[in-house]
Amino acid sequence: MSNLVNPHGGSGIKSLLAPQDACADMLANAQELHKVPMTSRELSDLFMLGMGAYTPLDGFMGEADWRGVCTDMQLTNGLFWPIPITLSASSDIADGITVGSDIALTDGQSGEVMGVMRVEEKYTIDKTLECESVYKTADEAHPGVQKVLAQGNVNLAGPVTALSEGEYPGKFPELYYRPAESRALFAEKGWSKVAAFQTRNPMHRSHEYLAKIAVEVLDGVFIHQVLGALKPGDIPAETRTQAIQAMIDNYFVPGTVVQAGYPIEMRYAGPREALMHALIRQNFGCSHLIVGRDHAGVGDYYGPFDAHKIFDEIPAGSLETQALKIDITFYCRKCNGMATGRTCPHSPEDQVTISGTRQREMLTAGEDIPAEFSRPEVVKVLRDYYASLNG
Repeated sequence: MSNLVNPHGGSGIKSLLAPQDACADMLANAQELHKVPMTSRELSDLFMLGMGAYTPLDGFMGEADWRGVCTDMQLTNGLFWPIPITLSASSDIADGITVGSDIALTDGQSGEVMGVMRVEEKYTIDKTLECESVYKTADEAHPGVQKVLAQGNVNLAGPVTALSEGEYPGKFPELYYRPAESRALFAEKGWSKVAAFQTRNPMHRSHEYLAKIAVEVLDGVFIHQVLGALKPGDIPAETRTQAIQAMIDNYFVPGTVVQAGYPIEMRYAGPREALMHALIRQNFGCSHLIVGRDHAGVGDYYGPFDAHKIFDEIPAGSLETQALKIDITFYCRKCNGMATGRTCPHSPEDQVTISGTRQREMLTAGEDIPAEFSRPEVVKVLRDYYASLNG
């Protein structure tokens, strides 16, 4: 018996990836099907469905599930779910598709067939409702809202079979863990209480401190980073993983941390996305999700602790994976070390506020980055990357 949290929904991991020995025939058959191009977000969701990260979903959501998730964070079967997982198409494409037929799902950029779907439903959505429910705004400047507003006019729903995992397993062979694999790894290590640390940035001193708090109270930390599409200006995964590994190798006790990645595309939905991150990490076997300041936020759309509060607002039993809520972290010159608002009594003048945005600004400008801000081994990796942009 595993001592890990159960996959969401209480059953086993539901991987929707086609068996390897069946892929060639399925791909050949898919060439004859009506083709529907996917956006980068939809392609990311297909990969997540394929690997089992969205257990227990069996495909893209129908209208009733879409509406229930938007308004009540609940599927029609009563299961908690905080963010819609949907596939859109233009009216022209949707008009040529018959309910009950199979379609081929293609990468909207390359045209490559990535999966197949049995179409069980076609429907239109209220995009404003989705934006205001999920993102708490319909402001077109919000990157998640932009994605919703740019969707096709019709949603297609039904069970899917993924025929590819894209470039991720080959490009990041040491990082790409499917949920069944991370669970096996935790069991092998004897871990039952595992904290996931979600990141799309290289880890600075505040991030390191958050992870070390978790190491103190749990069995280990799963540094689980975004490998999917990011905002312009974000540091690419190849550089980020090197920087994080430099930090792990030099500043963590061996065997307390696992670095991994997964193919999600950020939605920047703040509190709702924090819940989604916890749900996903439950499938990966993590008992806790580290939630710091402005988790999955962007700009000033969400308060710094809205992602903390939302875990107290959902019905009891919605998730097994719990939030490990940690106050704002900073370096205090008087404390002579990292601290939080709960542990440091000193004034803001003594506190060095650390952020990924500020670190990127300093790197871009060629400024010195103080040791209080980021580890020198990490800074070196990042400086080499920025130098390559200017070379």
